[in-house]
Amino acid sequence: MTSENEASVSAAVAKLYDTYPFPPEPLIDEPPPGYNWRWYWPTAYSFCTGRLPATEQVRILDAGCGSGVGTEYLVHLNPEAQVTGIDLSAGTLAVARERCQRSGADRVSFHNLSIYDVDQIEGQFDLINCVGVLHHMPDPIRGIQALAQKVAPGGLLHIFVYAALGRWEISLMQQAISMVQGDRRGDYRDGVAVGRQIFDALPENNRIVKRDKERWALENHQDECFADMYVHPQEVDYTIDTLFELIDASGLEFVGFSNPQYWSLERLIGKAPDVMERAKTLNQRAQYRLIELLDPELTHYEFFLARPPLPQIDWANDQKLLAAKSSLNPCLSGWPSQSFFNPDYQLVTVTDNEYQCLKACDASSGHHTVADLLTDTAIDLTTVRSLQKRQLILLTPDE
Repeated sequence: MTSENEASVSAAVAKLYDTYPFPPEPLIDEPPPGYNWRWYWPTAYSFCTGRLPATEQVRILDAGCGSGVGTEYLVHLNPEAQVTGIDLSAGTLAVARERCQRSGADRVSFHNLSIYDVDQIEGQFDLINCVGVLHHMPDPIRGIQALAQKVAPGGLLHIFVYAALGRWEISLMQQAISMVQGDRRGDYRDGVAVGRQIFDALPENNRIVKRDKERWALENHQDECFADMYVHPQEVDYTIDTLFELIDASGLEFVGFSNPQYWSLERLIGKAPDVMERAKTLNQRAQYRLIELLDPELTHYEFFLARPPLPQIDWANDQKLLAAKSSLNPCLSGWPSQSFFNPDYQLVTVTDNEYQCLKACDASSGHHTVADLLTDTAIDLTTVRSLQKRQLILLTPDE
């Protein structure tokens, strides 16, 4: 049951996005360029389980799809999937429909629904994508619980929510604009105008101005982005402690953060072995908290949850690894080359032997076993495990 306050907040959020449909990426008459591996079922599933899924004929929900930027990718990246998009804002949803129609993303159905009402959609989903939405809901816990009920057994829920430490200056500006607006709060065009005037007036060495120029200025020249960041009527920013309160409330299993390189104690305190040993005695959540305290640049958390049973493959067994089939991760940019961009668009350079292995995986289209790779190239199992861990190759166990 939605309370009067929740209904009021939801209406204010819908009004913002009716005024400024978001994200404001241009509409194009062809599939969008690039990829996001978190939105591609095989790579998302492989990240969470260590193996490719048994099928690509899945149901995907884009929960809070906005103007359809993510939805469009979900359709084009997953040609065998049935995709559904829901959003609270009718105006933004109209943009999403036009975007997908123009680019040929025709395997999607849209519904003007709040996440609270997602139970009105029949059935469950193998992958639910919820990016930048829960932190704008008046009751995020109720929101994540509603989504959790729609995750099929063995399915995944991909979530993106804001982190408080890296958005501290944004929070200050949000409060400042709201104070200046006074009784004109809720007039989002006025809020954007006020915010831009404040930024123009502040000294160049002002901390808020410097942070905006360092991290956000390129996107905030668009009013839609400026409004979403600085004039939003509802926002919850998380820390590790409050994030796991949200996760625990879902009743789902935490699989892991999709940017594991950030969550490494070694990169921060590896040069202090005594401190490292003491830090390792902390439980996993406390270690996460320590990392964000020592590196408070993080502006959001992005992670996967799962409804059991979700099979986890351990490739430590040599015989199991030798029998597995291997394929090249399709989410690579600049391939074929010894230097290319990995699934996170980070430049990587591989050795000659690694390059030959990747070429063999690419040519075989998933038909070569790891044993074949060892026969045909000068690699060993250590190299194979390294390539799999770095998400450069994908494995399928022999079943």
